[in-house]
Amino acid sequence: MIKVTQRQATFILDEITPQKSIQSTPTPSFSFSASNMGDPSRFLSSFFNFFTKTAGNRKSDSSEGNEKQAKLRNTAALPGEILARQFSLAEIKAATKNFHQNLIIGKGYLGYVYKGFFYDGNLVVAVKRSNRGSSDGWHEIQTELQLLSQLRHQHLITLIGFYTDNREMILVYEYMRNGTLRDHLNDSANNPLPWKQRLEICIGAARGLHYLHTGAKQGVIHRDVKSANILLDDKWVCKLSDFGLSKMRSHRKSKTLEKIDSLKGTFGYLAPEYARGDGLTEKSDVYSFGVVLFEVLCARKAVDELLNEGLVLLAHWARRSIEGGTICNIIDPYLKGRIAPECFKLFMDIAYCCTCEEGNTRPDMGEVVVMLELALELQEKADSDSVHLAPHGEYMYEEVLFSASVPESSSTVDSFGVQSDTGILDSSSFIEYTGTNNTE
Repeated sequence: MIKVTQRQATFILDEITPQKSIQSTPTPSFSFSASNMGDPSRFLSSFFNFFTKTAGNRKSDSSEGNEKQAKLRNTAALPGEILARQFSLAEIKAATKNFHQNLIIGKGYLGYVYKGFFYDGNLVVAVKRSNRGSSDGWHEIQTELQLLSQLRHQHLITLIGFYTDNREMILVYEYMRNGTLRDHLNDSANNPLPWKQRLEICIGAARGLHYLHTGAKQGVIHRDVKSANILLDDKWVCKLSDFGLSKMRSHRKSKTLEKIDSLKGTFGYLAPEYARGDGLTEKSDVYSFGVVLFEVLCARKAVDELLNEGLVLLAHWARRSIEGGTICNIIDPYLKGRIAPECFKLFMDIAYCCTCEEGNTRPDMGEVVVMLELALELQEKADSDSVHLAPHGEYMYEEVLFSASVPESSSTVDSFGVQSDTGILDSSSFIEYTGTNNTE
């Protein structure tokens, strides 16, 4: 543990937690574990300068502070103190120019995300504002606040602060300059990402999910893993975002299905067992991540009504292509000839196994991390050796075979050493959910 004091010029506890801390006695310093802080160095200096500057100008109002504490206690559903700064509405309005429409950088079914500027523009942030009066928006942002204020990892979005009153909740995050992974896969206005960079992004996202599943005290199921919720900072480091639908495990080591009151998530990413209403596990996230892997390889949307043969789900189509030996025909044209055959095969095996219909046949995220890291090593080795290259400098794929392409029976042993069901998901079974779930 590292003890950080005011003299050492960093966070002061009563400046990053709600005013009049939830704990009865304020503490003059903040202790944190360096191993759990991810990589906060880029924000440390800006945060300190901003917080210490505003500390001297902010007037305390004990009755108002007590009222806010009461509201926070009444809405808290998770244990532990909320380690995030409580902003005033005036501060947030000033940062976003009164929520000016020109500063909108994102829109969801629960509200808008704005770009904001604190401390004379030296601290750029993203501000998520729920639709006023929306009970769903309140609940989901509350869940996100309580989770992110307690979780720290290099590949999870950093929560800076929040504002809450009787009508709305607002969260303030670090600003991710390069937008979402989806922006760089489906938007022709952006340059295509190189294959190795895509692999590194996948590895980072997998590490973030693995931390949620195993590193948090009770284990967290994200529940809405998709390319639009994988954000990229100015150095192209990826971070998982949007934890409003996340569910915390009652016990971290539990593998049982978590009961759900209603089906929530994004059509095209829902695991079959979850879509059927059977329940939720970490393997539900694994399935969604497998869909993201197919997106990364094919640069296609998870749901595309223009796909051949009337297929709707990318995962459905990609799995059929693997089994039919035609997967090379559907990958992103930009990537053709740029992926080493060994890396290509392993990456497809990973995506295929992640999207198995039965949850117990999917790998866990720890295994996925290891295999993706190996895929990157294979790509780097092939690039350095220049093997399998055609005369014009591109990789040839004639020799690439996939373990799932010619199943001998109803199942096959995949590259993870587990038995995998090769049955194709019937996309028609998901259609009924398109009207009630997020499709963004």
